[in-house]
Amino acid sequence: MPKLIRLYITHVVIGFGIAAAFVAMLLWFDIANLWHLVSTSDKGWLAVLILWISNGIIFAGVQFGIAVMRLKDDDDDEPRGGLRQHVMRPDHATIPVRVDEGRQNLFGKR
Repeated sequence: MPKLIRLYITHVVIGFGIAAAFVAMLLWFDIANLWHLVSTSDKGWLAVLILWISNGIIFAGVQFGIAVMRLKDDDDDEPRGGLRQHVMRPDHATIPVRVDEGRQNLFGKR
């Protein structure tokens, strides 16, 4: 299995594990009376499943994003410099503008 796929799968599993702990803490501490709502409803297990999956997607994405950003590339230790090509800068062209003596400018003067 390629290293990137293995990295993705392990960090997604870690993210879903963190989400399971998060949902368990939500239920244990009875946040927003969630335990009562889940335990008294006949579809409470479905609500917990949906809560776990939706939080799992979020936590897995964040976990994998952190893992990718922490990857180190050893090839970037030495400066390469580049080709040092000069940028061509065009000369500014002067364009003659005709001025009418009879027109007023912005300040109302001639």
